[in-house]
Amino acid sequence: MDKSKQPFRKPKRSFRRRLPPPIGSGDRIDYRNMSLISRFISEQGKILSRRVNRLTLKQQRLITIAIKQARILSLLPFRNNEKQLEGAESIPRTIGLRNKNK
Repeated sequence: MDKSKQPFRKPKRSFRRRLPPPIGSGDRIDYRNMSLISRFISEQGKILSRRVNRLTLKQQRLITIAIKQARILSLLPFRNNEKQLEGAESIPRTIGLRNKNK
C-alpha cells in the first residue's frame, strides 16, 4: 500500500504526570529513619511495591533492606495485627476451661 493513501495517524504517547520523587536528595535510607520507612509500608505491614512507591530499583532495594533490618531489631512489627488483638482481648479464653472443671 502506498504511504500517501494511508490515513494520518498520530503517534501514541502516554500522558502520565511526573510527580516529585518520594525520597528527597537529603533523606538517608536507614533502618533508624522510621518516618521515612513507615511511608513505604502498608496498613497490614507489607512492603509496598516499587510501582506504587515510584522509586528507582536501587532505592527500592535499600528501603527493603532497611525495613527488614528494622523488623529484626524490633523497631517495626513483622505484621500489623491490631484488629486481631482487639477481638482477642474482648473474649477471655479461660472462661470455657473454668466451667468444664466444675
